[in-house]
Amino acid sequence: MAKSGPPPIVFILLFLLLAGGGWFFFLNKPASQDVSNHPSTPAPAGDIVPLPVAPVVGGASPVAASSFALPASVPAGTTVRIQGSTSMVTINLNLKNGFQAKFPGTRVDSKANGSAKGIQDLVAGTADLAAVSQPLTAQEQGQGLAAVPVALDTIALVVGINNPFKGGLTSAQVQDIFKGNTQDWSKVGGLAGPIKVINRPAVSGTHQTFKEQVLSGANFGTAPNITTLDRDATTPLLQTLGNNGIGYATFAQVVNQKTVRVVAVNGATPDAGNYPYKRQLYYAYKNPPNQAVKDFLGYATSSEGQKAMLAGN
Repeated sequence: MAKSGPPPIVFILLFLLLAGGGWFFFLNKPASQDVSNHPSTPAPAGDIVPLPVAPVVGGASPVAASSFALPASVPAGTTVRIQGSTSMVTINLNLKNGFQAKFPGTRVDSKANGSAKGIQDLVAGTADLAAVSQPLTAQEQGQGLAAVPVALDTIALVVGINNPFKGGLTSAQVQDIFKGNTQDWSKVGGLAGPIKVINRPAVSGTHQTFKEQVLSGANFGTAPNITTLDRDATTPLLQTLGNNGIGYATFAQVVNQKTVRVVAVNGATPDAGNYPYKRQLYYAYKNPPNQAVKDFLGYATSSEGQKAMLAGN
């Protein structure tokens, strides 16, 4: 007796149709239905990371770093007045030259009488930007000031080119020298002879940073072999070193000097990644900034401005 029902081929075709439909659904289902197996890949970050803006205490809100965009144009007649740290003389000059060349008819006036003077003039309204080599204090932020970091700098220890001391120092030895505890070169591996310490005045941002970073917040020594300069200027400091002196300055100001030699610390020179005495340099401004300040900071923090800042280095 013959079997009833559809022939076997019908079942085979039905199976193939069902399998194909399932496979089609799997390939075309929304990605949200398969997040556990195929998590989304985040978009790669851009090459430029916005520079952070120092927080402001006292109710004022800092302008976001992204607001300082590189301007397409700057009106002729625009003037930017900069006052502040001697450590930023070269940076100020390079940015001045780059800014004025890119935007004809603009003018950047730059003076360097110390970070404290820069803040003083900024508050008084006689400067548009203060070049400072240390973070703003809470009191300064409370006056409505904010700051943008523009460069990473190192503080170099220097001796005269004819100083018989040819070695390096440890961090502990540097502390002892500038605290006045070590007063003879023989105590740090040199020939016998008095160490003449040349210190910068307290109004210097470099002085304050050295005190924090190198002396761990302790005061400089008051021994007779320590001389504190009346004004914050690097050239007189270098001229005072002689054959037995030691002092400090921003590395950019001494790297090409022929009359002094940089002293290694913990076996590293200032151009090495593991050198211990590094600091951030800033431009401080009164919040909210005027258009000239926005334009200059937009240039200074752009890739073009950063390249101009290093001109000649």
